[in-house]
Amino acid sequence: MTYLLFKALHFIAVISWMAGLLYLPRIFVYHVDVEPGGEADRIFQIMEVKLLRIIMMPAMLVSWVTGLGLFWNLYGFGIFSADFWFYAKFTAVITMTWFHFFLTRRQMDFAGERNTRTGRFYRVVNEVPTLLMIFIVLMVVIKPF
Repeated sequence: MTYLLFKALHFIAVISWMAGLLYLPRIFVYHVDVEPGGEADRIFQIMEVKLLRIIMMPAMLVSWVTGLGLFWNLYGFGIFSADFWFYAKFTAVITMTWFHFFLTRRQMDFAGERNTRTGRFYRVVNEVPTLLMIFIVLMVVIKPF
């Protein structure tokens, strides 16, 4: 029963984290076009900070804790006994975590009026979590190697 609860909590956290990873770059797309220091800028900054602090960071942390708990339940401390699909998935999760902090840094650039990126850049970047998610789901469900 504990395993299933961990698994359910992991799914919930991952979905919440993904929602933020998909939404934050979209906010940046529109934030690029507003005047720094203006009312719209302040509203976008509030949205970004709340999304990062209230949803994304806790969801990422719960995803990691429950994911590592699930791994430990299956493999114990035998990290080298995992199948290759797990290492491929784990690499994608590390990349997704890096992307989370990349977005955090971009938010800090907006807050400090240092953003030099364009709306087009953020539109392209917005596809990164989708590609990572597709890869991760394929690794977990199909376990190709």
